[in-house]
Amino acid sequence: MPLALIVRDAVTDRLGANPIEQITHRTGDWTIRLLLASLAVTPLRRLTGWNGVIRYRRTIGLLAFTYVCLHFLIYLVLDQGFPLQGFAIAYVVEDIAKRPYITVGFTAFLLLIPIAWTSTKGWIRRLGRRWTTLHQMVYVAAALGVLHYLWLIKGDRPTAVYYGLVLVGLLVTRVPHLRRTASPRPAPTQAAPTEPVTALASSAPEAH
Repeated sequence: MPLALIVRDAVTDRLGANPIEQITHRTGDWTIRLLLASLAVTPLRRLTGWNGVIRYRRTIGLLAFTYVCLHFLIYLVLDQGFPLQGFAIAYVVEDIAKRPYITVGFTAFLLLIPIAWTSTKGWIRRLGRRWTTLHQMVYVAAALGVLHYLWLIKGDRPTAVYYGLVLVGLLVTRVPHLRRTASPRPAPTQAAPTEPVTALASSAPEAH
């Protein structure tokens, strides 16, 4: 729906005096919104007990990755002129390295690629516990995305600050869970009989 609205506004000339900037900002906004929404799924489940919400986490995360890909393509095609204006990869690399907010945003984009690639059940089985470690990098990507936005707008809009506060709130909700995970468990006084362990195909380790 957000993409359809962008297309409609582009066709009907509603993007203002700088349409490229508008499209860039709107795809970036929806990237961060969807990323934060995916991170909010697990805290929402813990707070409300609504286990069914967990099934939407992967879909929301992949939608966020879709919008960040669009965001990056707009930078390449509309801003840098690929492939119409003698595009040179060296110039793009120089631009990414020269402007800190692009460096930060590009780093966030690179972090999201392996997270999206390994979001299937097959990769969960292949990676085991490493899958959880890898997907916890989404918090780093989200923080870099917020920093990228804050650097880009230079404080002209408070939206980036709101995104940052939401991210901090989501991180705070994880503190009790991390403490319980890190606390040592007492050793059992009596060995319990062993039983076969059956893995649920529909369950996945919680990365966020």
